[in-house]
Amino acid sequence: MSVELLTLLFFGSLLFFLFIGTPLAFTLGGISVVFLYFTMGPVGFYIVASKFWDSMTSFTLIAIPMYVYMAMLLEKSGVAQDLYRMMHVWFGAMRGGLAIGTVLICAIFAAMSGISGAAVVTMGAIALPRMLERGYDKRLALGAINAGGGWGVLIPPSILMVLYALLTEVSVGRLFASGIGPGILLVVLVTIYITVRAWLQPSLAPALPVEERGDWGLKFASLKAVVLPLLIVVMVLGAIFGGFATPTEAAALGVFGALVASAVHRKLTLEVLTDAAMQTLRLTALIMWILFAAHAFSTAYTTLGANELMNHLMTLIPGGEWGALAFILLVLLLLGMVLDPVGIMLITLPVFIPVVQLYGWDPVWFGVVFIIMMEIGYMTPPFGFNLFYLKAVAPPEVSMSDIYWSVVPYVLVTLLGVLILIIFPQIALFFPNLFFGVAR
Repeated sequence: MSVELLTLLFFGSLLFFLFIGTPLAFTLGGISVVFLYFTMGPVGFYIVASKFWDSMTSFTLIAIPMYVYMAMLLEKSGVAQDLYRMMHVWFGAMRGGLAIGTVLICAIFAAMSGISGAAVVTMGAIALPRMLERGYDKRLALGAINAGGGWGVLIPPSILMVLYALLTEVSVGRLFASGIGPGILLVVLVTIYITVRAWLQPSLAPALPVEERGDWGLKFASLKAVVLPLLIVVMVLGAIFGGFATPTEAAALGVFGALVASAVHRKLTLEVLTDAAMQTLRLTALIMWILFAAHAFSTAYTTLGANELMNHLMTLIPGGEWGALAFILLVLLLLGMVLDPVGIMLITLPVFIPVVQLYGWDPVWFGVVFIIMMEIGYMTPPFGFNLFYLKAVAPPEVSMSDIYWSVVPYVLVTLLGVLILIIFPQIALFFPNLFFGVAR
């Protein structure tokens, strides 16, 4: 059977089972085993088992439950409430100030947690009701939380970056460092958007009344709220970029910092520890099974000889390497609307990495662009995870339609950030080169 027909059957089967609702792990693993058996015979099972063993013995994988547990603890620690009070008194006097403050808190949470849902759920419960009470437009407020929450997978540490590094054999440390510049870029772009929108339409995001703004004494007293978050960020990222710890070891430091934060806020109880551990177990088990199945999928895809086919097809796309990049971004944008970002990563990377090698793109730069597209996947309808996280904690007057429409301008702003990153790749590569030297 020709490689073209095998590829069509392979990906056609994948899409069929996904659209009828088969769990991703079963779909990836089942299709891979079937195709390997009929193309290679029983020896295909040994190849899959070998890949599983390689994954199970990866030291880097230990970082995933650590970062998830850190995020779960921080969500329950009370850190977010103190941060919001600080942003309230510092930014409330500005038009759109509460939304800008919320965006900044999301960025801080992203630098502490590594997952998307933590900031969305926390800010949706704390900041959203207060913005609505003060006359903020629903869609402006919802979109700010949705966009800011997505930065958890971009600003280091990031679980998606750990998975990307495992699948592409890129340095986790370099990948973490590459998320700093683009993360700052997106924070600035979203802040500019909110500021300009509030200036043009003051009724959408009014400034707080004078009596609620707080004096300078209150403002400076509130700054103590950033001490613990900054310590956690410095411990985790400083240990990695300073060469004192691997990303996995730094994750353990992050958990320690989250435990300290919980103790300081008097939330370090057996119930909190147990609840966070159970949520971590569920999420980690889900990620691990999908990862094992994805390794089988990648092995089967490579064995079919389809890499060469995809490389050939990419060269036929008009526009050369820029046309190929535009095609990849379009595919990721469309898939992000209907599939889980982790699943998209595990399905598409075996296809796209040979293209990255073909055109000589920097795999770290491509990884950041890829992660930002996955971030967009978290916030785009109809199946973006952040949409449903937000609906779960939003007040009753917020409809799903409000949440869907709220993301449109923020998606456009994020895509503008991707375009800037493509034009100026050093935004992503400056910090990796600074901390780890220029890659050869």
